[in-house]
Order: sequence, then C-alpha cells, then structure tokens
Amino acid sequence: MKNKLTAPIVALALILFTVIQPKPAAAQVPSGIKNVVLVHGAFADRAGWEKVYRILTAKGYHVVLPQLPLTSLSDDVAALNIALDKLDGPAVLVGHSWSGTVITQAGLHPKVAALVYIAAFMPAEGENSFQWVSSAPAAPESGLLPPDEKGYVYYDKAKFHAGFCAELSQTEADFMADDQQPIKASAFGDKVSIAAWKTKASYAILTSNDKSINPVIQRNMYERAKVPFIELKSSHVAFLAHPKEVAEYIISAAVKGPKS
Repeated sequence: MKNKLTAPIVALALILFTVIQPKPAAAQVPSGIKNVVLVHGAFADRAGWEKVYRILTAKGYHVVLPQLPLTSLSDDVAALNIALDKLDGPAVLVGHSWSGTVITQAGLHPKVAALVYIAAFMPAEGENSFQWVSSAPAAPESGLLPPDEKGYVYYDKAKFHAGFCAELSQTEADFMADDQQPIKASAFGDKVSIAAWKTKASYAILTSNDKSINPVIQRNMYERAKVPFIELKSSHVAFLAHPKEVAEYIISAAVKGPKS
C-alpha cells in the first residue's frame, strides 16, 4: 500500500515544484534606439570601452566595437561603415578623440540616428583634426610625439599617465602605454567633406581635466555646433574613468532617438 501511494505523491510534488518555480527575469528591452556603436580613437583601442560595453549590454543594448586601422580618415570611415552595414536597425554612434572626426564623416550612414562625441573632435566641412588640436596651447602633460620614420604618431610613455589617463593607476597606465595604437600623422590632416552633426541628433561630453585635447578646444567645437553637452571632471579617457556617467549619457541619447 505504501509503495502505491509513494509514486502519486512524488509526481504531485514534482508538478507543484515546477509550477511554483520563479520564472527567470525577462531580458531588458531598451526604449528608443537599441544599437550602440562605440568607436575608439588614437592610442587606445576598442578594449578600452569594456566597462561601458558591460553596462550597456546589461541593460539590453546591442553594442558593437569596430577596430579602426588609424591609417587615414577614409580607411577608418570604411572600417566603420562595415560595422554599420551589419546592424539590424538605427544606432547611436559614439566617438572618442580622433574618432570624432571619423563619426562626423561616417555619420550620414542611413543606420546612424544619433551621434555622441566624448572628448572628441567635431570638425565642419573642409576642416581637419590638426587645425583644431593646434587651435589652443597644449598642456605640459600632453605626450604627443613627432611622427616616427614611418609617419606614425605615438604617445610618450613617460607622459601617458598624467597626460592621457590620470585617474587610472600607474599599472593601468603603463599597460595602456605599451598597448597603444599609433595613428598615421597624415590622418590628422585629412579634411571631412560632410558634417553629420549638422543633420543628425548630436550630443557631447566635455572632459574638463583633459590634458590631451584642451577643454577650451572641446568647448569651442561643441558651442560652435550648438549641440547639448555635459562636463565631466575627467581625463581624456572618460569612458574608463567614469563609465557609469558615460553609459548613462549614451542611453539618454538612445532614448531621445533621432532628430525630429
């Protein structure tokens, strides 16, 4: 009799256990634009975006991080367009430093709905990065070196910590200096032929403790373009020093959507 009762009781217990198990939380679905493209600048590759990437993906965003060759404006735009072509819908295109020039040229891509500039160049048609970086005095901490024998520009390792990423540890700065991605000097002279920020929703972050791109230059570009921007008390790499604030600002651009 005992064995006859045991089987139904076990079966009932299994049914009840299955019914009352909590369901896994549904993945977050962002409102507004769901794709984000994070574009690195010179001297720091795409891996520098990891902290921002993890925050955005945890909130349901689809994030891609193209690697630029840093050989010319046209080469970098072509590499970025490959990533944009593969997206399934509109995207927020985010550029840091040199890649501000790149997203300015590439931003007319039909998949780009909004642009975010982070301590980034924001040239108009016929302008280049060199004329902007030389439009105000460089900080003593800046470590931009003259081009080497092959025409590539590196950042001085001795100045990397103070000039590029002051909030990070010395160990982190040393790694970044050894991992840095040089840029062809001639790229800084490449002029943009279009300025996507004139027609696409655009936003910016000014890094007020920046020793690589003078904050005065950033302010002049952003105010000239009449784009909304916020200020962070940050070195040049705000995405590493303040990933939460940077991610939240990108999300706000995604929620606002394309320019109406």
